[in-house]
Amino acid sequence: MSQDHPSHGRPAHDHLVVVGASLAGLRGAEAARKAGFTGRITVVGAEPHRPYDRPPLSKQVLTGGVAPGATTLPNLEPLDAEWRLGSAAAGLDRSGRAVILESGERIAYDRLLIATGARARPWPDAAEGRLGGVHTLRSRDDAAALRASLATKPGRVLVIGGGFIGCEVAAACRDLDLPVTLVESGSTVLERVLGSHLGSVVAALHAARGVDLRFGAKVDALEDDGTGHVVRARLADRRTIATTCVVVALGAVRNTDWLDGSGLAFDDGGVECDADGHVLDTDGRPDRTIAAAGDVARFPHPLYDGRRVALEHWGHAVAQGAHAGRLLAGHATGPAYAEVPAFWSSQGGITLKMMGLTEGADALVIAQGDPKTGRFLALYGRAGRCVAAVSFDSVRWLPAYAAMVAAGAPFPPIRGAVDQGRLTVLPPGFPKEDER
Repeated sequence: MSQDHPSHGRPAHDHLVVVGASLAGLRGAEAARKAGFTGRITVVGAEPHRPYDRPPLSKQVLTGGVAPGATTLPNLEPLDAEWRLGSAAAGLDRSGRAVILESGERIAYDRLLIATGARARPWPDAAEGRLGGVHTLRSRDDAAALRASLATKPGRVLVIGGGFIGCEVAAACRDLDLPVTLVESGSTVLERVLGSHLGSVVAALHAARGVDLRFGAKVDALEDDGTGHVVRARLADRRTIATTCVVVALGAVRNTDWLDGSGLAFDDGGVECDADGHVLDTDGRPDRTIAAAGDVARFPHPLYDGRRVALEHWGHAVAQGAHAGRLLAGHATGPAYAEVPAFWSSQGGITLKMMGLTEGADALVIAQGDPKTGRFLALYGRAGRCVAAVSFDSVRWLPAYAAMVAAGAPFPPIRGAVDQGRLTVLPPGFPKEDER
């Protein structure tokens, strides 16, 4: 039997616990207050910092344009909350309705918002990952440490991984006039998100700015100088790259470990939620006292035939956090959560903005502009429907195509629009499953 709905009982005396002092957690707590929740709110955070903005960490913070401490998010609604920062959650006792901290302390809850986000995937060899000069980039402290390392002007920075973080770090290094090598095992950067066709466009941008790109390559080991500091990387083909600063950009792992033994359904890819946002137990039943939001939440998205997705997007964390807050306050209105995923990235003076999900797309067209000019919009299709749009410095075109994605409009789109060339349907070039 599922748990009682949180609006039952004595809501004025209820205790809402938010696990995750994150963007999603903050906006969720604020939404609960705005929806009329008058009980206690406690925010539990593993880091010692109040919620902060992550996008600047791989951009302005690395180049020195923004101090790490200046990324703190503003409060948009009076919270009157208790903050338990630097206190990671280590367990969840659902039968006793308590969050268990690493110290062993128990915090009782009546309603619970899980917003623990994700952490950087570490270098697979833990000892090598602990070498001086080896960095990941996810947290504010990560960004501060990497910024300090870049400020020493290393002879070469090595970035391992050609996803968004890897590309943004490489771009920041060139902004600082630092030599940088990016190693990617696939055929180009951003191949898993954009496909090889548009990934190669981004790769050309980085190459033109002086990034040394190594595709189809794999780092086998990081070697130290005898004092515990990285001095070189050894590739699978036995070549080496001399470096004193390595950035491991191999993706993220959802923070779900603390839920072991809770009876909730989860894995490394996220916490399972129903269409409303309630977390499911291992039998597939919703616990109506618990919701999840942000990177850690995996839910069926109605725009993609109910396919379960977990999204690492800033706007998604805001929207889903607010939805979860209203849900736990007992005042969720309207249909199930169905925001169109949106994402942006700034790399080397070019801003990419994406609406929708490219995963599973079987075709794309350059719908506006021309890649040769660096200003264009690409539209992705799946089974004859529009599923995603990506703009390169052409945001004025994006709203119209985002509407097509939201409506699941036929693909390819209508021809003959202003600034629209010949619509040639192309294969996106996503890697096969065994290559991912």
